[in-house]
Amino acid sequence: MKRLILILASALALAACTNRVAFTTVEIKDPVRHYYPILQGQDLDVTIKVSNTGKVPLVVKDIQPSCGCIVLESDHEMVVPPDRFMYVTLRYDSRKNVGKVEHSVRFWGNISPEGWTEMRFDVNVVPDASYHHDYEELFDKSESAHKLKDFVEGMGEHGMGYYTDR
Repeated sequence: MKRLILILASALALAACTNRVAFTTVEIKDPVRHYYPILQGQDLDVTIKVSNTGKVPLVVKDIQPSCGCIVLESDHEMVVPPDRFMYVTLRYDSRKNVGKVEHSVRFWGNISPEGWTEMRFDVNVVPDASYHHDYEELFDKSESAHKLKDFVEGMGEHGMGYYTDR
């Protein structure tokens, strides 16, 4: 009798493990981004807003950047209820890159239709000059110099630090 109860309990436990989460739809704000140039060695923080536009919870199982130079700030499973969103922050380390670099970040989970979605970004990594910088003279206290400084640092029209194709 004990053996029969043990077999039935094991069968029920195994049957409960086969439940799958239904697929949902997601939206990434600005999925293609072009960041303003940075100096080699600088870090670039990339914050991604991922919205669950479906009717079931979004379960993000894995976030995979295309390069080891991109590090996820929080490394845990993320669940987003329907009609809610989450922010994912990544840090890009530009020490080993020079010139225009393009990267992608894939989100794996119960995402319709293929189980993943991705966002892409590019940035121009400028090598550090071997001489003393003299561009600080451009950033004096005049109003036009502040506008130039804001543009160079990517804080132009909307202050997001990147621009899109739209």
